[in-house]
Amino acid sequence: MGRDVPAMVFTREDRRRYRIKMQECLDAFAQMLREARFASEQPRVGLEIELNLVDEAAEPAMRNSDVLEAIADPAWDTELGRFNLEINVPPRRLTEGGPDAWESEIRAALNHADERARSVGAQLIMVGILPTLRQEHIGESALSENPRYRLLNDQVFAARGEDLRIEVDGVDRLRTYADTITPEAACTSTQFHLQVSPEEFPAYWNAAQAIAGVQIGLAANAPFLFGRELWHETRIPLFEQATDTRPQEIKVQGVRPRVWFGERWITSVFDLFEENLRYFPALLPLCDEQDPTETLERGDIPELAELSLHNGTIYRWNRPVYAVADGTPHVRVENRVLPAGPTVADTLANGAFYYGLTRALVDEERPVWSRMSFAAAEDNLHMAARHGIEARLYWPGMGEVPVPELVLRRLLPLAHRGLELSGMDTAWREPLLGIIEQRCVTARNGAVWQKEMFHHLTASPGVDRPEALRRMTRQYIDYMHLNAPAHTWPVD
Repeated sequence: MGRDVPAMVFTREDRRRYRIKMQECLDAFAQMLREARFASEQPRVGLEIELNLVDEAAEPAMRNSDVLEAIADPAWDTELGRFNLEINVPPRRLTEGGPDAWESEIRAALNHADERARSVGAQLIMVGILPTLRQEHIGESALSENPRYRLLNDQVFAARGEDLRIEVDGVDRLRTYADTITPEAACTSTQFHLQVSPEEFPAYWNAAQAIAGVQIGLAANAPFLFGRELWHETRIPLFEQATDTRPQEIKVQGVRPRVWFGERWITSVFDLFEENLRYFPALLPLCDEQDPTETLERGDIPELAELSLHNGTIYRWNRPVYAVADGTPHVRVENRVLPAGPTVADTLANGAFYYGLTRALVDEERPVWSRMSFAAAEDNLHMAARHGIEARLYWPGMGEVPVPELVLRRLLPLAHRGLELSGMDTAWREPLLGIIEQRCVTARNGAVWQKEMFHHLTASPGVDRPEALRRMTRQYIDYMHLNAPAHTWPVD
């Protein structure tokens, strides 16, 4: 929900009007689908990266407003926590500009931002959860200054009626409560966007859902939270719990959570937006002046502001997005399962694997989602979040197999084929997917390095947990800037 909103109190009339406007938006969306008004040529890909800010001691730096002012670039924006920032990398065609163009663009933007951040006493780190984050950092004062975050916080707790309960069992156990949604700010992610035609959208969304667990297993990078060693990708259970508007009694009634994998394969992009209205009450019932029906009748394209804002408060791991660019509407899949980092090289390897594999799966004669239950795909997500690259995941025709075996034997060749079908030649594909291959061969990713480095440091005399996490984070930042993939990082 990147839209700015004013600070305000909502009335019953606001909610009634918003419900009506959302239905009008949904009706307009259906009409646009029937009339084939959407962009369908030259699909584009996009990328968002959320980052943490730290000080010289690798502790959270609550300085995002100062850093944004120093960067002075509209591609950068605040996130929920004062120690977070986000960059929106401009969309492009997948094969635009040659093998190194996207990486060079992203690295240049991040290096410039880091240089400007250092001028005000902070620096950037791409990681799923900042290892040095402690519970005392996550309070009301950590909310970013933009009123939309305060408003969202108030609405979540008005719906819950009680504090958030956060429970994660891993190597250690975490049991705590929170009276704001700021624990969500601990979760920093990489979001890959893929613009497709409405006709192709169901297949691409189903494919993205089917491989979500594999993505997490390969790229897990969040094993620590509040000083405890938990899941390989603790960001998954934390995000599910930190934005939950349901008190316990509502959960046991089967009401859907707002962080949601979904419950079925789909046959239309319309299915997802319709579910949003059917299952989820509005958190931010802000009405736009535009009438979508009148806008369509005069031949213009509506923004569908209410539909889009509501969609932004429902946190599907693969989210549908409606947007208008240069006067033309389009839909895209926003892939939200991956953590940030560790490096730009790792990030683009993850993207190549995702874009190539989904393309190949969509082109299969007998789609994987016709041979795999939706529940199995969801189970894979949580199994991979818990165990990372060591997880055993289900795949049709193979049963339960370790992530490296599944990727090397079945999925990596498919990713190569999908990228080739997209116009990416061997010389371009090999370096990107070679990183994925070597992760599997070595069984090492960001989470594995963090865990090994942490235990190496705690074995040293006089180094307690907080000091080990601090030293590990500083070493992580140094390796991140070298841009060598995380599977090559030494532990010393």
